[in-house]
Amino acid sequence: MIASVRGTVIALGLDHVVIECAGVGYRVEATPATLATLRRGEEAVLLTSLIVREDAHILHGFASDEDRGMFHLLQTVTGLGPRLAVACLSVFNAGEISAAIAGEDAKALQRIPGVGKRMAERLVLELKDKVAAYAPAPAEGEAVVPDLTPAAESVALQVTEALVGLGFTDRVAAPVVEGVLAENPELDTAAALRAALTQLGRK
Repeated sequence: MIASVRGTVIALGLDHVVIECAGVGYRVEATPATLATLRRGEEAVLLTSLIVREDAHILHGFASDEDRGMFHLLQTVTGLGPRLAVACLSVFNAGEISAAIAGEDAKALQRIPGVGKRMAERLVLELKDKVAAYAPAPAEGEAVVPDLTPAAESVALQVTEALVGLGFTDRVAAPVVEGVLAENPELDTAAALRAALTQLGRK
């Protein structure tokens, strides 16, 4: 698995970039938003996902880990493949897709080319409980921090650290953990961790 590429941009297309790494040019497909951040002749770093088909090996590139994670998550939906996942991320970023799915906004999802009413409803049905990890952070001044008891605060700290160790960012994990403990302040560390993982879409 090629997890990332770093090198000089030697060519830019409408749907791809060629990045030279140690003398080898890698063709990486990417969304318009990602391609817009790249410049020919400059060094670039892209997180990648390799899709293997019978007739081709296609490398997809992403500017953020959230977008790459959403790319993988979208493909768990019945009937949704890499091309449609790319189309989704060409219209919305990971946070916007998460917000539309969590808010059951099927109409917004239908703005994506190739996503009709049935697929939009399927996205909501199959991913509603799995997109919390990609939810956009509240705007400055809008964050709501629940009041926790000292015991719950101690548990929240331990659970958040555990989630960071599992690969979640503190920005994503902390609000979920605080929300779980605000609703059930008597949870111990193990129970709070299980509840937070459920909300974050981990089975």
